[in-house]
Amino acid sequence: MNITKTKLNSVMVIEPKIFGDHRGWFTETYNEENFKKVGIDTIFIQDNHSFSATKGTLRGLHYQKDPKAQTKLVRCTKGSIFDVAIDIRKESPTYGEWYGVELSEENKKQLLVPKGFAHGFMTLTDDVEVQYKVDELYSPEHDRGIFWNDPEIGIEWPINIQPVLSAKDENAPLLKDADNNFKLEVK
Repeated sequence: MNITKTKLNSVMVIEPKIFGDHRGWFTETYNEENFKKVGIDTIFIQDNHSFSATKGTLRGLHYQKDPKAQTKLVRCTKGSIFDVAIDIRKESPTYGEWYGVELSEENKKQLLVPKGFAHGFMTLTDDVEVQYKVDELYSPEHDRGIFWNDPEIGIEWPINIQPVLSAKDENAPLLKDADNNFKLEVK
């Protein structure tokens, strides 16, 4: 497994080893022991799986506020997405900054999005499936969002079209108005 640290503290791109031969390929997408060896000690308790039919579908920017915040381990198992994490920890030196990476069924990369970060993705192809692990159960009372195209954040989405959005995401607040109780934790 290859780990790439990003400009945002604790956000990492994880590339699992791929073993292939004439039959196809095999990869281990998660192994608690191997993750702990590289400093990722998150205990995941729920797996989620989404399908998006249309290229340009945008899901996000989502997070759950404390005490039900979630760390996510995201991968795209069919098609391709542009996946983003946004630092929303107040007092963080990278507050409001974002990092994006293409995740696809071909590159098999994963993005680790820790607590204190909003997450979202845009589909780059039709018929996209995204799977992700979380370390906290879904909690509707703590579920929040930020407007996908907040100019303060300035995400450079790779497809310049009006995305396909849910009503919730169309009406999400800007970062400055978001209900967010994350603070920078110094370890």
